[in-house]
Parts: sequence; structure tokens; C-alpha cells
Amino acid sequence: MHPWHDIPVDPAVLETHLPVVVEIPAGSKNKYELDKPTGILKLDRVLYSSVHYPANYGFIPRSYCDDGDPLDVLVLGQEPVHPLTLIFVRPIGVMHMRDQGKADDKILAVHANDPAVNHILELEDAPPHAMTEIHRFFLDYKVLEEKEVVVDPFEGRTRALAVIRQALVDYETLRAKG
Repeated sequence: MHPWHDIPVDPAVLETHLPVVVEIPAGSKNKYELDKPTGILKLDRVLYSSVHYPANYGFIPRSYCDDGDPLDVLVLGQEPVHPLTLIFVRPIGVMHMRDQGKADDKILAVHANDPAVNHILELEDAPPHAMTEIHRFFLDYKVLEEKEVVVDPFEGRTRALAVIRQALVDYETLRAKG
């Protein structure tokens, strides 16, 4: 089973039950990334800066973005989740960023089966300090690599759902082209 291509995404339940494959557990300095041809995780690098991922980090199966990868997701929850674990989330927002000049959106979500966060329905309900940490992490995590990252203000759930739907359409378009 390939985690990018073989896990179905039901558009009818995107708002409450979106599947996400975790690549990086919260608290890690290791930047794991899906090896697209094989479907296994590879260690891309250890972060150069003195920072760690502020939330579980993964991707939406059967999605595709301008950076050539599946759509990224940051998942708030009370525990780190092991890499290659499938979890279900509720999208609450989106962070638009540019990484070395390329668009690289990140969906903000809460773990739907975690009682500490599953009551959060909108970006405005998320812990403000957690949102500040996420924003700051992406400003800082590539500084010592001397790579430019620009992070725009977060947008809410409605915009996040539109970004997700477009990424799912873009995946289908890419697959149809072969």
C-alpha cells in the first residue's frame, strides 16, 4: 500500500473526518519525508536550527500542490504520533507560505479523536500560543540553512477547505495525465 495513492479521501466528510498520514511527530527535529516512488519515509535531514516541530506533521493522501508534493497538514493534539500513522482530523485553518519562492500551503487541523482538542471547530478557537509557535517555527526552521521562507497570516476553515478541495482536484488531474 502506498500512503499517497492508496488511501481514499471522502469529499463528503472533509470537514470532520479528513485522513492524514503523519510523517513527523510533534517535538521532532528529524525532517522525514515521503519517498514518492516507494511510499516509505526517508530522513530528509535533521533541522539545522534549534527548533522542533510544534505539532504532528503529515499530508493528505490523494492531494497535490504546486510544490510537487501532497498537501501538508499540521495536526494539533496532546501526544506525538508515530510516523506513517493514519489519523483523522478536522481542518480549522490554512497557513500560506513561500519556501524559496515556491508556494507551500500548510493546513492547520485538530486530531478528531483527541479529547483535548476535538472540540476546536474554528481557527479562532485554537490556542493562541500554539498558533504563534507554529508561525514562528516556520519563520525560523531554515534560517541556519540560509533559505528564505515567507509566512503569511493564517486564514480560517472556509479557506482551508477550499485549498484542500483544490489539492484533491489537482491530484486527480495529475493522475489522469499519467
